[in-house]
Amino acid sequence: MATTGKVIKCRAAVAWEAGKPLSIEEVEVAPPKAMEVRVKILYTALCHTDVYFWEAKGQTPVFPRILGHEAGGIVESVGEGVTELVPGDHVLPVFTGECKECAHCKSEESNLCDLLRINVDRGVMIGDGQSRFTINGKPIFHFVGTSTFSEYTVIHVGCLAKINPEAPLDKVCVLSCGISTGKTWLPMQLIPNELLAMEGAKMAGASRIIGVDLNPAKYEQAKKFGCTDFVNPNDHTKPVQEVLVEMTNGGVDSAVECTGNINAMISAFECVSDGWGVAVLVGVPHKDAVFKTQPMNFLSEKTLKGTFFGNYKPRTDLPEVVEMYMRKELDLEKFITHSVPFSQINTAFDLMLKGEGLRCVMRMEE
Repeated sequence: MATTGKVIKCRAAVAWEAGKPLSIEEVEVAPPKAMEVRVKILYTALCHTDVYFWEAKGQTPVFPRILGHEAGGIVESVGEGVTELVPGDHVLPVFTGECKECAHCKSEESNLCDLLRINVDRGVMIGDGQSRFTINGKPIFHFVGTSTFSEYTVIHVGCLAKINPEAPLDKVCVLSCGISTGKTWLPMQLIPNELLAMEGAKMAGASRIIGVDLNPAKYEQAKKFGCTDFVNPNDHTKPVQEVLVEMTNGGVDSAVECTGNINAMISAFECVSDGWGVAVLVGVPHKDAVFKTQPMNFLSEKTLKGTFFGNYKPRTDLPEVVEMYMRKELDLEKFITHSVPFSQINTAFDLMLKGEGLRCVMRMEE
């Protein structure tokens, strides 16, 4: 390509400070260095995680920064040592990587790559500790190694999944973050990841799926994803975990908590059944949050665990998830409730802050 090896100037949505509207700026994107890939982003979606780190209420503030981690694009150029990708390949960026060489990558039990595991505080490339984004020569920080709120971005090759070029990027882009795939299943708070958990529970044959949320209006939408029952904690005088234990005659089989709210995490664990109940934590909590529960909950053989990207290895497993969509085994369209041009990215933030819709996909072309 004519741009190979050259700096590209393009539009990016820059977060200059916490909680302030993003600003569309012209940025310079440097060529990729060793084991890096420069990607032309065609579609990017807004995830709650982007909003969480933009607000910077519970994490270390890193600004100015280009957020974004859920996207689909095409390889523009590759750096030295990159052999698995070539210009023109269709890819999904992923906030966690797979080097394929470390103990975790070689293990069937883990996707926590030693080299490319998510680091929310690092705003530079791991190869040389420098940013590939600048404005008038001043560096702009990266976000979780992806920074997809830019028409072009530079990403480590291990954080890119090569996918079927026939797959529509405006749909499968949501797979680069929003994935989770049990019996009585309990998603805590009905945000997109919880609804994905419902979809997975339905596919796994769960007979009863209970949604928990403070907004009763979300129940109707949740039914589309398999939700059979709904509980609003505000409708009860006792802790919601006690309500759930009573209505399930001893506790749910599985509970998934995706919000990162520490009280919801505790409720999810305390509502699972003795003996076999499993609570899975997905959301990112406040950095100072402390999980408190009675030790007897563990002695009664309840299980508390976390999951990271659904335990998927991004480069190995994500292409097959895309193929599931292509075979019509996975319905992504119902998760995408809004679409706006990239220039209206702040509209996407407003929609999410108001709790309207599930996923808003932004198209780079106006």
